[in-house]
Amino acid sequence: MSNPCILVVEDEVKLAQFIELELKYEGYTVTVVNDGLSGLTTARESNPDLILLDWMLPGISGLDICKRLRQTGSKVPIILLTAKDDISDRVAGLDAGADDYIVKPFNLEELLARVRANLRRNHEEDPDLLQFLDLSLNRNTREVFRGSRLIELTAKEFDLLEYLMSHPKQVLSRDQILERVWGYDFMGDSNIIEVYVRYLRLKLEAEQEKRLIQTVRGVGYVLRD
Repeated sequence: MSNPCILVVEDEVKLAQFIELELKYEGYTVTVVNDGLSGLTTARESNPDLILLDWMLPGISGLDICKRLRQTGSKVPIILLTAKDDISDRVAGLDAGADDYIVKPFNLEELLARVRANLRRNHEEDPDLLQFLDLSLNRNTREVFRGSRLIELTAKEFDLLEYLMSHPKQVLSRDQILERVWGYDFMGDSNIIEVYVRYLRLKLEAEQEKRLIQTVRGVGYVLRD
């Protein structure tokens, strides 16, 4: 299993560097950005496992980033870092969608413990949300998002995408896909897979997004960057 990826959005450069160094020492993969807009963009594009998010940022505030990510269905754990210590501020942060809250100046060991706890909780909690880069699929609501864009899929398109997203970076043969998505007793034309992959690509790439469903010639398909 790869190391969890943590996005640090913090405009105090020295503090951001200190957090980055400590998290890397603990074995995490870390990305650091120093303003709100970069934070929101990076969160949507890189699909981190957890975000450490400063409240007061140039551009868009941490609170607004939180709200916008939650509005688009993102369930990434968010820990707010802030100098604001009033109960009303804590409530506002949690209401905006933050999972946790740490007041500056903070103890490093506490920060690391909160990171571990939130990663663990998220890993246990959400088997119904599949995510790959900026593509997310919710099995419960049957909603699919590319970034913040909601994508309308037919039932069979959804089933095919769910199967691909359940096995990211794994090459799936046409036989595997036919059996899993259409049923082992399917008697129709196996070209049905090509047709549905084309439909999916048209919808997933409608705004010139990069291709995620790749063809492996002579074998089948794979979901990869």
